[in-house]
Amino acid sequence: MTIRLDHTIVPAKDKKASAKFFAEIFGLTVKPGQGHFVQVQVNESLTLDFADQPEPWGGPGFDPGTGQSHHYAFHVSGAEFEAIFSRVKAKGIPYGSEPDGHTDGRIYTRRGGRGFYFEDPYGHLLEVMTVPETGS
Repeated sequence: MTIRLDHTIVPAKDKKASAKFFAEIFGLTVKPGQGHFVQVQVNESLTLDFADQPEPWGGPGFDPGTGQSHHYAFHVSGAEFEAIFSRVKAKGIPYGSEPDGHTDGRIYTRRGGRGFYFEDPYGHLLEVMTVPETGS
């Protein structure tokens, strides 16, 4: 059997708002239903399950004590990249070319693809990158 990630829990101060933000930026939908988690179906096999769950430092998101945050990275097609990037810019969300430079207003090019980083409203660092070598 091939190992695949089924879901991961994303801590949030407001699980509904966090899931809605993620779904809107990535062009996805929040799954209907009530429960402990608010789910966003990322692809046929993966959901992000948002939970009202504080981090040990009282977060979620960026830990001021260690300077770290949760990091979620996504390979996307060229068309998806352009759509996501357009939505990020339209909302005025700062973005950048490096994890520590995620507000420098640039995208990166490496390994045959393009990418950028940005924070969600709760301090999680999101990365969007095109599939290497195809540019899509």
